[in-house]
Amino acid sequence: MVDGLLSGLTVVELGHSVAAPFGGQTLGILGARVIKIENPKNGDDARTWGPPFWEGASSCFQSLNREKLSVAIDFKNDNQLDELKAFICSDADLVIQNQRPGLLKRFGLDGHSLRKKKPSLIYCNIGAFGAAGPLSHKPGYDPLMQAFSGIMSITGEEGREPVRVGPSIIDMAAGMWCCIGLLSALHRRNQTGEGCEVDTSLYETALAWMTVPSAIYLSSDEVPARTGSEAPMLVPYKVYRASDDYLVIGAGNDNLFGRLCDVLGVPEWKSDERFSSNPVRVKNRTTLNRCIQDLIGCDTRDSWIKKLDDGGVPNTPLQTVDQVVRHPQTEALGMLQSSPDGKMNLMGVPLSFDGKRPEFLRNPPELGQHTQTILQKETDD
Repeated sequence: MVDGLLSGLTVVELGHSVAAPFGGQTLGILGARVIKIENPKNGDDARTWGPPFWEGASSCFQSLNREKLSVAIDFKNDNQLDELKAFICSDADLVIQNQRPGLLKRFGLDGHSLRKKKPSLIYCNIGAFGAAGPLSHKPGYDPLMQAFSGIMSITGEEGREPVRVGPSIIDMAAGMWCCIGLLSALHRRNQTGEGCEVDTSLYETALAWMTVPSAIYLSSDEVPARTGSEAPMLVPYKVYRASDDYLVIGAGNDNLFGRLCDVLGVPEWKSDERFSSNPVRVKNRTTLNRCIQDLIGCDTRDSWIKKLDDGGVPNTPLQTVDQVVRHPQTEALGMLQSSPDGKMNLMGVPLSFDGKRPEFLRNPPELGQHTQTILQKETDD
């Protein structure tokens, strides 16, 4: 069984929206006991992010909060606050927080205050702009970081208005970095007994996504532009429209480009000076893409997919979400998992251990569902 990989660990999530909840959920799926602390009045903001709503909360909330227990605490209630601090000091191994800057310090729930009482505690801050610098006290959300980090400047098509990447990639990746930081610190604690305070942020996460684009600029002094579905350093590597629908072709090296030429029926392109190597193909991308598009547009997508598959050229159709969740490959991997009561299907963690993916064991909690059982230290079933 793999469902208890992190069993014995207790995580307190002082989180809301996406970043901290995604991190907490990941640890929960891997077997940790995750206690989600919520405001008793409205709970996590994401509970109302809809429609659509699903089994009592927004689909967004449900997808980010499985495998958790919900405890409702009013930080302004001294008794409840003291109970929470006592629980953290007695039971918690890890704490995750992504509250607005300065909020938790007002209530003594910041890492410095709690670690003075419990030095073995590992505490992770997921900030907006980071722990230092002139913007460190400014709040932030995923689309703000996509804009500020430059991601939005290279996403979409040149000449059109900026667009964000559809999924909340900054929030969710920050949650992932949180898990990496916590587990790294946990490894050290297992050796030394000492905890620590871990810091990550949405902005640092966004900057990490810009690793390659920033290197392109720093090495060439040329500011990367929007290239639609393309990668700026590879050609051909983009979406093309067949006579009936879209497909993506990724001929990422000279050998694959040669195979593509054969499939397209233009073997002479392999010796054409304009297309003879990737660097010159990049310089002549407009011409080459136009030539490929003219040929691709003459047949159906499925026909091209068969030809490209037979020719050993990486390709895929552009799928919509309904096609993705119903695809036999998705089903074969078991990524889409049913809740214990069978009322919801949610994506699982993209990890398997000895061929087994951690199961969906606990529905997302109702607001405050476990307040009494946790604070009274009763065993929750």
